Amino acid sequence: MQRWPVLLFLAWVCFLFFAGIGLFMSGFLLTRIELASSSSCSDPLVPPPWERQSLPPGSCWAPQRFSKAVLVIIDALRFEFARFNPAKASPLPYENKLSFLHHLATSQPRHARLYRFRADPPTATMQRIKGLTTGSLPTFIDVGSNFATYAIQEDNLLTQLVQNGRRVVFMGDDTWEGLFPKKFFRSYFFPSFNVKDLHTVDDGILQHLYPTVDSGEWDVLIAHFLGVDHCGHKHGPDHPEMAKKLTQMNEMLRSLVDHLGNDTLLLVAGDHGMTETGDHGGDSEKEVNAALFVYSKTPLFGTGPPEEPEAIPQVNLVPTVALLLGVPIPYSNIGEVMAELFSGDGDAVSAALQQLSIYHINAKQVDRFLHSYSLVAQDLPAEQLQRLQELFSGAVEEHTRLLAQVQGAALVPPELESRLGSLINHFQLYLREARAVCTQSWARFHPLRMVGGCTLIAASCLLCYMASELATASDSFYRSCLLYPLLWGLVVAALLGLARAFTQEGLDLLLVSSWAAAASQLGFFWHWWGQHPKRARLVGSQPPLASVGLRQRLRAWLGLVFPMSILLFRCGAMFSDSFVVAEARVAPFLLASLVMLLVGKLHWDGRLTVPEGPKQQLLGFSSYRREIWYLLCLVAMLLICVRLSGFFHQCREEIPQCRPSLFLSPLASLRNTRAKNLFYLLCVALLAGLVYAVRSWLRHYGNLNSSDPLVLFVRWGFPLVVLCIACYWAVASSADDSLGKLQELVQVAVVAFPWAVYGLASVGLLLLLCNPMTVFAKDTRESAGSIVTPYLGVPSSEVDFLHVIPQIYKRMQESQKSRLERGSCKATVAAYGLGSVYSAALVIALTLLGFLLMLLHSERLSLAFLLLFLEAFVLLHIHTRARGLAGDAEPFSVPWYAVISWLLAASQFFYSTGHQPIFPAIHWNAAFVGFHLDHSTNLLPALLVGANTFASHILFAVGCPLLLLWPFVCEMPSSQKRKPKKEPREELQEVEERMMEMRLRESPEKFSAALLQLGLKYLFVLGTQLLACVCAAMILRRHLMVWKVFAPKFLFESLGFVVSSICLLLGISLVMRVDCAVSTWFSHLQLR
Repeated sequence: MQRWPVLLFLAWVCFLFFAGIGLFMSGFLLTRIELASSSSCSDPLVPPPWERQSLPPGSCWAPQRFSKAVLVIIDALRFEFARFNPAKASPLPYENKLSFLHHLATSQPRHARLYRFRADPPTATMQRIKGLTTGSLPTFIDVGSNFATYAIQEDNLLTQLVQNGRRVVFMGDDTWEGLFPKKFFRSYFFPSFNVKDLHTVDDGILQHLYPTVDSGEWDVLIAHFLGVDHCGHKHGPDHPEMAKKLTQMNEMLRSLVDHLGNDTLLLVAGDHGMTETGDHGGDSEKEVNAALFVYSKTPLFGTGPPEEPEAIPQVNLVPTVALLLGVPIPYSNIGEVMAELFSGDGDAVSAALQQLSIYHINAKQVDRFLHSYSLVAQDLPAEQLQRLQELFSGAVEEHTRLLAQVQGAALVPPELESRLGSLINHFQLYLREARAVCTQSWARFHPLRMVGGCTLIAASCLLCYMASELATASDSFYRSCLLYPLLWGLVVAALLGLARAFTQEGLDLLLVSSWAAAASQLGFFWHWWGQHPKRARLVGSQPPLASVGLRQRLRAWLGLVFPMSILLFRCGAMFSDSFVVAEARVAPFLLASLVMLLVGKLHWDGRLTVPEGPKQQLLGFSSYRREIWYLLCLVAMLLICVRLSGFFHQCREEIPQCRPSLFLSPLASLRNTRAKNLFYLLCVALLAGLVYAVRSWLRHYGNLNSSDPLVLFVRWGFPLVVLCIACYWAVASSADDSLGKLQELVQVAVVAFPWAVYGLASVGLLLLLCNPMTVFAKDTRESAGSIVTPYLGVPSSEVDFLHVIPQIYKRMQESQKSRLERGSCKATVAAYGLGSVYSAALVIALTLLGFLLMLLHSERLSLAFLLLFLEAFVLLHIHTRARGLAGDAEPFSVPWYAVISWLLAASQFFYSTGHQPIFPAIHWNAAFVGFHLDHSTNLLPALLVGANTFASHILFAVGCPLLLLWPFVCEMPSSQKRKPKKEPREELQEVEERMMEMRLRESPEKFSAALLQLGLKYLFVLGTQLLACVCAAMILRRHLMVWKVFAPKFLFESLGFVVSSICLLLGISLVMRVDCAVSTWFSHLQLR
């Protein structure tokens, strides 16, 4: 068997796809250009009347109004959390808890005000921090760096404060440490990623907050609380814990105000909101609708508050705070100042003049940024920039004329107030339109890279299809289709590297990889064209169409057309945002349709009926095979599984009538103790049932008879893993109810039991890799006879009864034949489990992976995983029965319908394990299964969250070789055919043994070619789905829903492709490892 060429070819094809994905992503998800410029006090932006007079000490561009400021960020403070409604008699847990804010706003209306604080999507914490400090709009791709933060190089508020001698003290979320290294005068960072920890960050801040405020050794103090956000992730907003957290924040604010001086500005802000499930990251109304509360002990506002709180964008906070504290506005800011905070204590005319000067500064700064940005980037439309320039010039000229008339006392107050109001509106129009232009055009696409990536992926799909057809037809396949293309790619990569070296330019690894991939693809197609003449390509080994009847030709075409039509329909649906949103229902429907079409095709081909005899012809009806009823039962079971899987779906906010499944929440969220206990017992019972089913299957095929370490692990390790998972579920579901010392024991157990599962599963996988053989061999001595174990009377055990005759490999007969002829002493070997040795290894591996993945999900989602295993089992049997009924003459080739149905099931269970291709639906809790404190690196939590998200992709990809192996495992013995009556011993000698999976080793070359063909078909279907997502994202990149629907779908599909392709390689590698062990086993047997 050619093992390494198969793996190398599949790895090369995966590299081609990866290069295409990387190239497209670099053109589609580019971040905006960040300017290196920064503002300074010496910039000529000071407007009249301050340009002719010196500003007060400590002021830049505008007079400083406050010497100190406290920014309290309550993470995920939704507007509804901060608003107080005294008319509500029975408020929800998150309502009317911040009563102190309401008290300040009503008792001191000119000192305090509540705003709707509109966050720009994506609503992830790091992106919001960037918006709150730079005044700019983070782009979509920045979501990927939310938990791998890097320092902000762009000009920002903290940099301006430090450059102008202000002491900035920070306490709270350690995300700020990565964004602003060495920027703080004093800092108290606390780990932020453990969303199950509601108190560590908040309690740490409260420990330092009041002493720091009282010390006075600060100018700006930032406190970032995380308890509300973590409570939302863990329990959701409608939970008693949320009421406790908000009450704690209310008391904190009450105490903080007592410690503030008259020269201090207090800002209480939420960086984003949260959904009804406690998540965030998207752009739904509840995610972008945060709260902002402004307070000072000196009057801030010239008028009372409006009836309904005003909505302001979050970027408006940056220029406002900068000018209030007397520092320059950051260079790249596109926010608009909150002019009402600059009214002062004078009359309406002086307040309006003051606001006009502030607007003038703000507009000059934005105009300077747009001019600088347009010089280095071409993504802002020229006609819109021209209109903005006209608006700005007109406002500045009108302001200059107005000031000249005011100084000359040429305007009476009524006319002056009207002119002032009109000019303020003019500046506001300019600033808001400038922000709108940037918002619409911020993503700077690179069309050439996008087209190149799309072309690479499309060529890779074509290569997979062509190679899958050639894999079993060419003797020199690996040399012509692998070696030469690899050489082409390496030569191109070397030439590009040398060219970069001679030109002294930086080496772009992505471009080099893309060119190398394109060159190797060209080499493949070139050698394919040169070695396969046109006649051979068109005709091949198939009979001429003229010699085949129309019905036979239609049957042959239908075998390919009907599964491909389902695949093409699924790919076409990727171009519709409605279908993408509803894909959780589309994928199961397509899977059920494909299976029903398969049954219909078998009926149309006449494979479900027995040949008609004279009696049936006379009566005019056909009788169905007995196997059809078993097939129909399997189809019914599949439809039931598909239906039941719909109970585990997560909701998207685009479907408002949808309600998320109750099974998605952990058992700890259940308040009914009886329901919690019943669900717990059900989950544990079904988990034990899975172990019983796997062990029964292995025992049935004789794979549990030996005393090898792997078999012993299956016997005793599997129940131990189930026990550890059950104990973890028990302590995790009651962790919040335990008290005192019991709480400490529970915290230890919550970490210890997952690590026990990790350790046991790792031991099992290592044993599987070291010795994957689950075969028990019996050696005896006979004076004469066949290598088949002779009849020894009544079987002594059930194992002997089931396995004494079958599962003896024909190649073993041939290898022993010469020894049997040379001597009078003949060796007889009975091998138990040899006929299912490949499948047994895969089943054991899938069970271990299933344990790990179930551990990373909430307890009740284990029911979805059991449905996954049952549906996969049913699909394998449907595939086996359909091949048996169709009389497939090519057992080494897996039909297309089987591969497509397998991948549709993987997509179905992506949704049925509580996931959606959107960022708010990611299960971040998985990163802390077995970890009580924060992680030291981001790699491990990324792996845990990725395994949780793509659990179905992992299981179906690793289990893909079962599509080839299962029909051999379920092989029916041909001895069931009617033969002439013979003596028992004579009949026994002529019985053809059930070779099962050992038939694969009769033709090692065919076996390796079949694995390669299966892998290529799997990659083709995956690649076609990916190509559809890529094309949809590229064509619809200016669509209204591109960042809400198509871009997240592309990212999830790309990551799913990477995970699936790697796991596919691992699954095929495991089969080859077993084949290597089988070869070693036979070589040892021959030496006995």
